[in-house]
Amino acid sequence: MERRDSFYIGGEWVAPASSQLIEVVSPHTEEVIATVPDGTPADMDAAVVAARRAFDGSDWSAMSFPQRAEIVQRFADLYAARLTDMADVITAEMGSPASFSQLAQSPAPWMMLTTFLGIANDYPWEEERVGVLGSPVIVRSEPVGVVAAIVPWNVPQFVIMSKLAPALLTGCTMVIKPAPETPLDSYLMAELLDEAGVPDGVVNIVAGGRETGEYLVKHPGIDKVAFTGSTAAGRRIAAICGEQLKRCSLELGGKSAAIILDDADLASTMDGLKFASLMNNGQACVAQTRILASRDRYTEVVDALAELVGGLAVGDPTDPNTDVGPLVAERQQERVEKYIALGQEEGARVVAGGSGRPSGIERGWYVRPTVFADVNNDMRIAREEIFGPVLTVIPFDTVDDAVRIANDSEYGLAGSVWTGDIDAGMDVARRVRTGTYGINQYTMDFVAPFGGFKASGLGREFGKEGLEHYTELKSIVAPGGGVPAAG
Repeated sequence: MERRDSFYIGGEWVAPASSQLIEVVSPHTEEVIATVPDGTPADMDAAVVAARRAFDGSDWSAMSFPQRAEIVQRFADLYAARLTDMADVITAEMGSPASFSQLAQSPAPWMMLTTFLGIANDYPWEEERVGVLGSPVIVRSEPVGVVAAIVPWNVPQFVIMSKLAPALLTGCTMVIKPAPETPLDSYLMAELLDEAGVPDGVVNIVAGGRETGEYLVKHPGIDKVAFTGSTAAGRRIAAICGEQLKRCSLELGGKSAAIILDDADLASTMDGLKFASLMNNGQACVAQTRILASRDRYTEVVDALAELVGGLAVGDPTDPNTDVGPLVAERQQERVEKYIALGQEEGARVVAGGSGRPSGIERGWYVRPTVFADVNNDMRIAREEIFGPVLTVIPFDTVDDAVRIANDSEYGLAGSVWTGDIDAGMDVARRVRTGTYGINQYTMDFVAPFGGFKASGLGREFGKEGLEHYTELKSIVAPGGGVPAAG
């Protein structure tokens, strides 16, 4: 069993303020695989002080972009050399299938980091404009300050990197709070940051629970909060930040709809939905869990989904042939089981899966991947984020009706349309109110902004827009005659 006895604070491995421990439990075996310290307010105080000192009292924020980029590039190179190790850690701590961990859990953060390096290299950090009276006006992008990053357990490195990469490149410093279910990957990341020569205090990492996270959000030493997680928690964070006039960006929940038009090739659509709807054991905010099919093809789509889901390999997440592994924790297993029972109570029809453990599995936090037919969009299983491998198939009458159903949600994070007519797909994509959308696929591109409409969040990550969330704008009106070049 792995034992960690310190936090990464101020560029050092620091003893915790208390003896409280977090037990990291394997979702597959239900056995404790590691222990790490449980962060307290005192630990967060130390981390914020270190980040504040690094921002206010060191050269990091004033360093030229090329100097910062050189350090971040070293970090990226070291990260690339440890992708397999990182994937293995995430599979062990949260049950992500090895195939998904090796495809996305570790390579995607590295890809994001290298993409941000390119974006930042081309970014206009200081721009000269001609003022209305003819004098030069300088518009500078400066770092927002000390950032608190609070991240979830489902794709821990992916979410950390969406905040860490732009924060480092803009000159911010950070305190990162990993989820208590998945602290181990952050220890490996801290070792790589240290080896890359990231200056002391620029990145500080303290794992802890919800109360520790709220203490960090409220901390007067924090200038911006970057949060990914539930909509309920996001509302609480937004309220605190609003009270303090503190910057925040929130990437929250989703209940995304995949619209299958009548001309879609069903075989390729099922191949695409296997990933888009069921990635990471269904534990993804962007999962396409509402499947919208026309009444003319409804039975055909239901049968195809039942065959797809019924044929998934469920089991040991370390097995490369596994499609669906365990859920992250017993409470998550119980939550998903309750929704499966609720769907039946609401009158939906189970066509694959259902309640109970998958056949032949006696331990671990597993559920049976499930498909519900005869669902209407007013049912709770169609409106609430389940965060597990549960799909609902909803009929529509016309394309306009499909768009209406897709938009009839408090969320607006992601979505997709499946069709043989790209122009028709583009028309649907432009009308569905979500922050990201796919035609005959669902994926993200790190050059483009990611985030949600409505209750799916505030702000954007990735792309130039994601970088800008870690900057403040300063306008300098200069006297006539020219402006000295920036350092």
